[in-house]
Amino acid sequence: MIEVVAALVRDGERFLVCQRPEGKMCAGRWEFAGGKVEAGETGPEALRREWREELDVEIAVGAQLAEVLYDYPERRVHLTLYAARIASGAPRALEHSALRWVAAEDFDRVSFCPADAELIVQLRRRPELLYTEVSV
Repeated sequence: MIEVVAALVRDGERFLVCQRPEGKMCAGRWEFAGGKVEAGETGPEALRREWREELDVEIAVGAQLAEVLYDYPERRVHLTLYAARIASGAPRALEHSALRWVAAEDFDRVSFCPADAELIVQLRRRPELLYTEVSV
């Protein structure tokens, strides 16, 4: 099983989503940005590292919001979603095909990776989680 983390970053009523590049699993689909947790890292540490590497920004990571176990044909992932906010910088697509800000009511119009889609199901059950403040 692969441990993966992602960040729910909000700007007003919109949330940042990233398009997976060609050659990667789920190429062309959208996800909440994050990545694999490396040995010895906590989830928040991995998120901060991944956002620096892939989006060139520093983020503050807050509460865990949701998690899902998902069996892709190639692998099983344990994906954990955290509330986060951009602490400095502006996101740039260093490793993604594209970035965009999407309102929660438009999530159904976005072709998300299956595990991220499962996170959205959980967020819809508890919509207050979409607006969790990050105080760190």
